[in-house]
Amino acid sequence: MQRSPALIGYYTMVRKDFVRIVRIWSQTLLPPVITMSLYFAIFGTFIGSQVEAIQGFPYIQFIVPGLLMMAVITAAYMNTVSTFYFAKWIRTIDELLVSPMPTWAVIAGFVSGGLMRAFLVGTLVVIVSLFFTHLVIFNVFIIFAAAFLTALLFSFAGLVNGIFAKSFDAVNIVPTFVLTPLTYLGGVFYSIEQLPPLFRTLSLFNPILYMVNAFRYGFLGISDVSMLVAFSVMGGLTVVFFGLTLFLFIRGVGVKS
Repeated sequence: MQRSPALIGYYTMVRKDFVRIVRIWSQTLLPPVITMSLYFAIFGTFIGSQVEAIQGFPYIQFIVPGLLMMAVITAAYMNTVSTFYFAKWIRTIDELLVSPMPTWAVIAGFVSGGLMRAFLVGTLVVIVSLFFTHLVIFNVFIIFAAAFLTALLFSFAGLVNGIFAKSFDAVNIVPTFVLTPLTYLGGVFYSIEQLPPLFRTLSLFNPILYMVNAFRYGFLGISDVSMLVAFSVMGGLTVVFFGLTLFLFIRGVGVKS
């Protein structure tokens, strides 16, 4: 039985991206592991030992889920934005668009690369975290569901960034000036219950807050927001970014010469 061009093309894209991620592991996998190790050591061990328990958990156990989610977000986003922009730069995106592959298969190929890198980085960071503390697991399903939806969302977001990027420098603008501040203000290092009412309300407009808290609930069983609301936000944003990505591809925005 002959496989369809869509499946053949998708498999080729995924395999190529996996080989690339593993081949240049010192650039794709090692940096987030080193960064998270420093976070665990400095904020978890050195500073964390001076901080009181939050909602009944030692500080390092409280921040581990947030740091894991930070690593997943960065890995998924950076993989798709860099891979797609490089494909534009060397013009291989033109070959994909004129191939028999449907648009959805091309998008799925790039997004799957982001999911793979996020999974690999997340796994490595989990292993590293075990050297600093023991992990508490409250609900495995919520952990994987939150990680998958978050990685999927930011893979689409990275693709949108790659579509509009005009240079390699532009690729780093959003991660530096948008993702990083939102992540630090997303409840990674603190509970929003500790904030004054005004800042607590403002924090609820940060989508990363819901992702971090859903992930934390999966590990520790505690959260500052409802799981229904958290997964509604993640699912809704994923649908929005998928629709936006599909629309941009169909219209040829930032893709077709």
